[in-house]
Formats: sequence, C-alpha cells, structure tokens
Amino acid sequence: MSILVVGGAGYIGSHMVKRLADQNEEVIVADNLSTGHRAAVDTRAKFYEGDIRDHAFLKQVFDQESIDTVVHFAAFSIVPESMEKPLKYFDNNTAGMVALLEEMRDHNVKRIIFSSTAATYGVPEKSPIEESDRQDPINPYGESKLMMEKIIRWADKAYGIKFVALRYFNVAGAWPDGSIGEDHGPETHLTPIILQVALGKRDELSIYGDDYNTPDGTNVRDYVHVVDLADAHILAIKYLKDGNESDVFNLGSSTGFSVKQMVEAAREATGEKIPAKIAPRRPGDPDSLIAASKKARTVLNWNPQYDDVKEVIKTAWKWTQTHPNGYDDRK
Repeated sequence: MSILVVGGAGYIGSHMVKRLADQNEEVIVADNLSTGHRAAVDTRAKFYEGDIRDHAFLKQVFDQESIDTVVHFAAFSIVPESMEKPLKYFDNNTAGMVALLEEMRDHNVKRIIFSSTAATYGVPEKSPIEESDRQDPINPYGESKLMMEKIIRWADKAYGIKFVALRYFNVAGAWPDGSIGEDHGPETHLTPIILQVALGKRDELSIYGDDYNTPDGTNVRDYVHVVDLADAHILAIKYLKDGNESDVFNLGSSTGFSVKQMVEAAREATGEKIPAKIAPRRPGDPDSLIAASKKARTVLNWNPQYDDVKEVIKTAWKWTQTHPNGYDDRK
C-alpha cells in the first residue's frame, strides 16, 4: 500500500516525500506544478502531473495505485494574494478538498493528513494559541482552510474518513544537506527573502509595518523547521493507522520571533549585513501568532529537533547559497 502526497512537489510536500522515501515507504506524488517544482520530487517517488480539482485525473491516480493514506499539501497559501483574489483560494483550496474527498470516498481510502494553518485563528484572543481557541479568520486564505477543516469533519461523520489536521505556524529551513529547499516565484515568505538580501539578489528587506501591538512593533511569528514538520506528518499517519480518532494539532516552536529578531538572527547565521527598511503594513496580517504545541508533543510524541531559530536559518542559507536561482525547472 502507498501514501499519496498531493502537492508533493512544493516546499513542504517535497520534504515530506523525501522523509517518507527514506523510511522505505511507497510514495505517490500528485502535483499540477503551478507553484511546485518537478526537480524537488525525490526520484524514489512515482509522479503524476495534474490538478486535484480534475476528477478524471484523480480517478486515474486512485484507480492505478493502491493508496491507503493521503497527505494533503495542495493549497495556495499567500495571504496578501488571497485578499486580492479570494475566489482563486476558495476554488483551489476548498473545492480541491471536496474533489479529493469524493475520490477517497469512492475508492474507500479512509485516512487523510491535512495541512491546515494558524491563519484559521485570525487575531488570537490569547497567546500562545491552543487548538480549542476560537477560529475567526481575517483573510480568505485562513477562511478557505477553516472551511476545509469543517468539510473533513463532515466527511468523517458521513464516510468514516479519519483525519488529522495540522495547523502550521511559520515554516522555515531546508533539507540539511541543501539538496531541496524553498523556492517560490515570486517569493513571499520572510526567511527566503531575508536570505535573498544576504545573497545580494535583493538590495534590502522591506519590513511591512512597525506599529503592531508587539514588543518592537513588528509582526511576531512562531517558526518551525520544515523537516520537523514532515516528521509530525509521519507521526500523524502512525496515529491514524493505530486506530485513533480524528483530531487537530498545532505545530510550532511555542516561541515567537519578531521580524526584526529574525533579521538579526539571519545576520548572525550568515555573517551578512542584510539592510532593511520599514514599509507600509500588508492587509490581513495579525500582530502575533504563537502556537501552544504541547498537544502534538504529548499525543503524537512529536519532538522537534530544531529549537534554535539560527540553526533553522543556517539550513535555509545552505540551500540559498547552493541554489541561488532555485530549481533548474523554475517557471
């Protein structure tokens, strides 16, 4: 039996595929390559190019492969873009989930691990955020992911499709040897943008807002290493295979770092100056998002290996230095 990773050519998905392959799992990847990279997919995985909203494509994959678990990474995730193009996010993220669950139902596949997000919480009422806290998104991206969570719950009740929804906070870092890493076009995530400045590919970093309700006025986020994140997914698969009930877990370091602190950590990790300037706020950005991840550590036995944000940045820096233009097949 095999594990289907949808969105397995993307940043997080490719690390998950490599981790699964290292554990001798049979891995199937489905990706439309709209944001992912064929070169990021481990050669030990079987690859299908197509869109999960395409029922004929999905049916072909499920018909040809003996799939017992699905891991879902196939979602758009750029908050500012979701504010400008909300229908794009509801179509790809929410409708894509419906199509995937329909094929799972029709092929009697009963387990799914879903990448949800801290953006489902919106502006948190307290910090750190616990899984039971109110979910009230302030952007279409978060709203689309919350809808996906709700849809899975009803699919569980109706069809017995068991799920684990993993609410990520901020993901950073790269495979330690620098072989795969983060490559978006255009890049919108903080850590790779900081490192593009360090590499000289950008003149300076724009810090979007310095008047947030945080100690230094810049956004505070909780960063987790991408390999630690992949390990949490593997533990979630085991959790479901052991017969446990559907559940949700936060994934984060439980420590918040402001944008200014991340820049300073990157200066130390790279030895570069990294000039930065203050720019206007972006719409849809909460002041602070920090995870209470005790539940994942206790229930899933998740034990993140990267506790020091400078070490996280160092792995991303190795990728950036060895792949200054990202993947060769960059669109």
